[in-house]
Amino acid sequence: MSSSMIQIVILAGIALFLVLQLRKVLGTRDGFESKNEPRQPIPNGAADRRQFEVIDGGPDQDIADFVDPDSPSGRALAKMKLVEPSFNVTEFTGGAKAAYEMILMAFENGDVDTLRDFLSDDVYESFLGAVSAREDSGLKIDANFVGVRETKLAEAEFDDETNEAEITMRFVAELTSVVRDADGKVVEGDETEVKRQRDVWSFARVMGADDPNWKLVATKN
Repeated sequence: MSSSMIQIVILAGIALFLVLQLRKVLGTRDGFESKNEPRQPIPNGAADRRQFEVIDGGPDQDIADFVDPDSPSGRALAKMKLVEPSFNVTEFTGGAKAAYEMILMAFENGDVDTLRDFLSDDVYESFLGAVSAREDSGLKIDANFVGVRETKLAEAEFDDETNEAEITMRFVAELTSVVRDADGKVVEGDETEVKRQRDVWSFARVMGADDPNWKLVATKN
């Protein structure tokens, strides 16, 4: 056998070996394999449009993230947006959460000046009466805010005649709080104990008005 023939035989053997190794690694087409269903022709540009298609008249996700769009609260929120297109439910709930912490701690610390701009007249008078009674008794509260553990939009209402909107929020917060007498002695609470507080607060404003501020109009536990 000539040397060239020997080289051909060797190369063929190497090729066969490589094919067998590839079959071990990649497998064969003898096993199960999903079948491609026949495709309907797609008009030019339709494939790109399919990725960005928006269904007209679909639910407003900004509302659907918080309540059923078809519920009374969902419809009320939709009316608020019609009157004031810049209104955003997500931004409102974030602002309500921040306002809750600020108002709660201002009340605990007796800071009535801060409270005035964020409360309706009725709520302000109620808070002011509680703070004054506490001070008249020589009591002081030392409180530290830990954080808001839950924020939920509970209800929304809208007055078609006045455009007044009211949104009720549920909050669950954690804080430490102790009551001290005039001598600084703790008479209630434990400064090391984190307590959980639940509140239901309602905020209101006239949609479309120049004043963008929501005010706290009702509270309950």
